[in-house]
Amino acid sequence: MADLNNKTIAILATNGFEDSELTSPKEAVEQAGATTKVVSTETGEIEGKKGAKVAVDVTTADAKAADYDALILPGGTLNADAIRVDSDAVALVKAFKDAGKPIGVICHGGWIMTDADTLKDVKITSVANVKTDLVNAGAEWVDEEVVIDSGVISSRTPDDLPAFNAALVEEFAK
Repeated sequence: MADLNNKTIAILATNGFEDSELTSPKEAVEQAGATTKVVSTETGEIEGKKGAKVAVDVTTADAKAADYDALILPGGTLNADAIRVDSDAVALVKAFKDAGKPIGVICHGGWIMTDADTLKDVKITSVANVKTDLVNAGAEWVDEEVVIDSGVISSRTPDDLPAFNAALVEEFAK
C-alpha cells in the first residue's frame, strides 16, 4: 500500500453529502497515513444525507490550497449543488487544479469543477445525470469505474468506492 505519511488531504463538502462518498475515502487515506481536514462553508459540523456527522476543520473562506497535498470532492446532490455556489469553494478548487495538485471526485462532486472552470480536455467519469454539465464544461466523459487524467481521479457512484479509494491512495502518494 502507498504511504501517505506527512500528506494532508482536504475534503470539501457541506450538508447533504453522500455519506459513504465522504467517510470511505477519508478512512482510506487516513489508513494510508494521511491527515484529513474537512473544509466547508460554515464552522461546526456537517451532516450527510443518511445522517453521518463530520466535524468541520476549516471554512472555505479560510482554506488555502497551499496548505494541502490533495483534495477530495464527495458527491451527494444537495452537497454538490450547494458547495458549487460558494465562491470561496470554487476558488479553492481552481487553486488546487492550477497548482497541479491531485483532485479526487466522485458522483455529483464534479459539479464544482464546472464552476471552477477546471475540466477543459480532462477525461472524467461521474454519475450519469451530471454528464452533460461536465461535457459542456469541456470534459471528455466516459462511463468507467475509475478514470485518472490530468491530476483528476474520478468515479461514478458508491459502488465504485473500493476502486476509487485504492486509486486515491496510489495517486495521492505520488
